[in-house]
Amino acid sequence: MCAGRAGLRRLGPAGGNGGTGWGRARRWASQTHGTPSMPRRSRRRKSITIAYEPGQGDGVEPQRPRWEPRDWREQLERIREMRRSRDAPVDEMGVDKCYDTSAPPKVMRYQVLLSLMLSSQTKDQVTSAAMLRLRQRGLTVDSVLQMDDATLGQIIYPVGFWRNKVKYIKQTTAILKQKYGGDIPSTVEELVQLPGVGPKMAHLAMNIAWDSVSGIAVDTHVHRITNRLKWVKKETKNPKETRVALEDWLPRDLWREINWLLVGFGQQTCLPVNPRCSQCLNQDICPAAKRR
Repeated sequence: MCAGRAGLRRLGPAGGNGGTGWGRARRWASQTHGTPSMPRRSRRRKSITIAYEPGQGDGVEPQRPRWEPRDWREQLERIREMRRSRDAPVDEMGVDKCYDTSAPPKVMRYQVLLSLMLSSQTKDQVTSAAMLRLRQRGLTVDSVLQMDDATLGQIIYPVGFWRNKVKYIKQTTAILKQKYGGDIPSTVEELVQLPGVGPKMAHLAMNIAWDSVSGIAVDTHVHRITNRLKWVKKETKNPKETRVALEDWLPRDLWREINWLLVGFGQQTCLPVNPRCSQCLNQDICPAAKRR
């Protein structure tokens, strides 16, 4: 017994091996008295797998679904059905019917631009009649420049704001002669710089005169109807806001068609005042019709 205690003291902290001797003493005591030894902790780190959603974790922002109006495709198809007969004023006397198709290309494009300038705030029937009177005098850049303001005013009267339009037509025609060799500009940016030419006219000119789709031409009909159908995220205050809102979601292959389609629909059915909802094929899916 004494020898055992002495040996134990020699393995203690006072011994030359310190902590090593103490560890051996614990193993000896465990074997002698049956006390289980403490298990060693594993130093291996656990790996954690993080699952990302598609498009995440790789530095790519996930795409959000594009906003689209409710029922817009069905509404569009029904409007096409209502416009199938093509008998609205825009179909018979619209801007694309006012120019001389047999004229040289430059003259034809000039006539398209003039008919657009006359059409602002004016019914198609009045614009068509004014263009016919101008063409009877030989409607070219040179003929308009040689015409005095009073004569031009008499010819285009009673288009809306005819006095202002006389001034704008003379100023624009002079610019076309000096800067574009008698032709009209081939970009929206240049067209809207001309006196009396706004974005709607510019986009229509690109479409009709240059056969190029540059944007959606929004007039009062398109502005009114697309707001009634809720084809805009929130109500727009003017045609410019409406154009931006529509171009944000409407497929580009419909941009050329939408002006002609909605203008005729607005002239015959979706009138500014007292719209003929009872005759409209969209009455069951039109937000505006449900409130009437």
